[in-house]
Amino acid sequence: MKKIVEGVLRFKEEVYPQHLGLFKELSSGQSPEVLMITCADSRVDPGMITQAYPGELFICRNAGNIVPPHSNHTGGMTASIEYAVGVLKVSEIVVCGHTDCGAMKGVMNLEPLKESLPHVCNWLSHSKAAVHVAREKTSEDDNTEFLKSVTEQNVLLQLQHLKTHPLVAAGIAAGRIRLHGWIYDIEHGEILAYDEKEDAFAPLAETLKADAAAA
Repeated sequence: MKKIVEGVLRFKEEVYPQHLGLFKELSSGQSPEVLMITCADSRVDPGMITQAYPGELFICRNAGNIVPPHSNHTGGMTASIEYAVGVLKVSEIVVCGHTDCGAMKGVMNLEPLKESLPHVCNWLSHSKAAVHVAREKTSEDDNTEFLKSVTEQNVLLQLQHLKTHPLVAAGIAAGRIRLHGWIYDIEHGEILAYDEKEDAFAPLAETLKADAAAA
């Protein structure tokens, strides 16, 4: 905790004074273009990964970067998505998973969690379909490859869940909102982006080149 407190003091004394204009502007409101849904894992820092300034990302974080399908039950994710789209008018929504995800390891074997971590177990059930799809595509004999497949399929599943949210569905239909699926490779500091045409994740730089060539 001492290191965290020292960081707060250093921010106020050294970082804040360098961005007085930005913080004055942000003090009266926000207008982010991007809603980023990512994992609560301490190794994932959306601001660092994207090099975004405060005010540029509306961030929702939870175990497993999960988006529950829309229902009449009010939850934090549902309310945050509704606010981001309906009030802040974000135009881009990113679901970002990551390598070595503990939540994905958990959903691969939910049984031990039922008694010890019942709420975690219930939450991860929103990702069960990703495991079933991964089993059709990847052998479970290779645990590393299977975890990679589950992680990728989970991102795609959550994108599908996003489309069940009314304001998101309406925004997509009107061309106001675009969805993006990313995987953050922690070890290599790289973002892998989903390419719908290739039905595969590839380095973001490559997908950007492909999009530019097709334009």
